[in-house]
Amino acid sequence: MKQYQSFEDIETDLKRLSLERKIALEEMKLLKSEFQDNLKPSNWFSSVLSIAGKYGLYALLKKFLR
Repeated sequence: MKQYQSFEDIETDLKRLSLERKIALEEMKLLKSEFQDNLKPSNWFSSVLSIAGKYGLYALLKKFLR
């Protein structure tokens, strides 16, 4: 346990902890919004198109190589 020498030290630590808490809350808000964006169907659609494009290219190359 930390021992403080003055009230000024206590106030400094309280301000630092308060700022750390606010930073952590803002980081959580950012993560929440990123997570919500990742769950949108438009992002799923682009992923499906990407996979389908890769598979289509693979199938096309396979036909040409035969």
